[in-house]
Amino acid sequence: MRITKTLIAAIALVGGTALLSGCAAGGDAADSTAATAKTGGTLVYATGDDEPPCLDSANRGNVPQALLASQYLETLFYQDKDGTIEPWLAKSWKVAADGLSVDVTVRDGVTFSDGTPLTSEAVKANIERVVDGSTQSTTGRLALYAVKGVDIVDATTARINLSTPDSALLESLSQIWLPIESPTAIKRSLEENCVSPVGTGPFVVQSWTKQDNVTLVKNPHYTTPPPGAAHTGAAYLDKIVWKFVPDASARFAALQSGDADVIDTLQPENAVAAKGDPALAVLIGSRPGAPVQLTLNTTRAPFDDASVRKAFFESLDVDSALKSVYLGTVDRSTSLLSTSTRYGVSDVSVKYDPKDAGKLLDAAGWSARDSDGYRVKDGKRLTVVIPTTVFVPLSQAVYEQFQATAKKVGFDVQLNPQDSAGWWSQNYAWNYDAIPIYYTKNSADVLRIIYWSKNATSTTVNGYHSNNAGDLGPEIDGYLTQAEATTDDAQRAALYKKAQDAIAALNVTLPIYDQQTRLGYRADVKGIRFLPSLTLPSFYDAWLDK
Repeated sequence: MRITKTLIAAIALVGGTALLSGCAAGGDAADSTAATAKTGGTLVYATGDDEPPCLDSANRGNVPQALLASQYLETLFYQDKDGTIEPWLAKSWKVAADGLSVDVTVRDGVTFSDGTPLTSEAVKANIERVVDGSTQSTTGRLALYAVKGVDIVDATTARINLSTPDSALLESLSQIWLPIESPTAIKRSLEENCVSPVGTGPFVVQSWTKQDNVTLVKNPHYTTPPPGAAHTGAAYLDKIVWKFVPDASARFAALQSGDADVIDTLQPENAVAAKGDPALAVLIGSRPGAPVQLTLNTTRAPFDDASVRKAFFESLDVDSALKSVYLGTVDRSTSLLSTSTRYGVSDVSVKYDPKDAGKLLDAAGWSARDSDGYRVKDGKRLTVVIPTTVFVPLSQAVYEQFQATAKKVGFDVQLNPQDSAGWWSQNYAWNYDAIPIYYTKNSADVLRIIYWSKNATSTTVNGYHSNNAGDLGPEIDGYLTQAEATTDDAQRAALYKKAQDAIAALNVTLPIYDQQTRLGYRADVKGIRFLPSLTLPSFYDAWLDK
């Protein structure tokens, strides 16, 4: 049974602590008006994500970069929690009748923190450096696949030229992986810009002590608050110290003691503990794009066989694993798109069914078992290699439960824990049978990025392929290409539904749960809000009530 769903701003409750999805105010933030806010102070943020290799989010393009860069870089457009596009650094835009160009006019009187004015030249320089690969961009470059170049119309208007109409272009240009940075600063070497990118945001990078912290200071000349901000002018905080604390227990202990004001990648047991502590609060939001999921490699055995793919998914008891490991803090995903992404289609046709899985394997020739109980065929064991990593936020305990239930059916699931570098190396080489992934993007265009056949065979400058399943055929490519080209909302919805139905029928991806931004914070931190385009925290309105 497949049910079309619209954009959902889901709100869950854990022991009375609101866990908010989409754009939301955290804790008392809804009451923290400009009249009551206190100015000054240093906020300490402890992150469990990897330390970014570069502070410029246009380089490569991962979530740790995006979390940091959202404090000092900004985008041309802003996407609200309902998916509506609004101008931010842009003042207006106009799409050509044939859809092959978009004129973007920037706001007057805006300057970057180094004093360089915002002009159409800045738009041209920033977009073209991503498209030409000089930033080593992955996420941003994949989003701008249709961009041929940028022309200058006048001092404030740039024309973005496209090879094909792109209905997701403005959505892409509201992502922090496509920021507008000082054209003066980006003339520096890539290495220099990675250490101290220059934007228009409310904070400025002061220093970066590798393997310790990044220190941000207030931009006193800030003039471009995002739509929906609670105040104007400079930020309330004087400074943010962004500390890298990979150990989850150490992060939560720092929050409890007051050594940290905010922590991310909040563990389920810590979220439950925080609800009973009046000194703490929790803010959790669903990120848009593709949920945390297992994707199967169809380019080699055993998952080049559709029956074996379905049998594997039916051997995994996802609901029980999530319930026992995440303590009710996540919901099972049943869609190729997260609940905060438009055009999602729920597919609940594949369920935990070990009996049917066994029948499918018998029919596929995997009827014999070895002395350890694993299925064999032509002398080969039915083995599934899964490289795991903290880079993808799925607990090792979940994998182990998958391993146990799959063994009952006859799969030999081999978990291969990797650091980020090792995981990416296996990804690049297609050295896996199943791989845990997620992909953050603020539109259903994420389906093109991770399922388009071209993205399985062509790589970015870093060797990355965003399609981890393999070539799924021209039918799916056609739906995704047509959906990208039309601006008619009903047509987009219909085409994305057809694409999702076709992908689901192939049993190449098992959605598990929505990727999330999971924050724990001290109750005396006010005004935290999520920027809804990617559900990333903004500390522009934040202040310390102490």
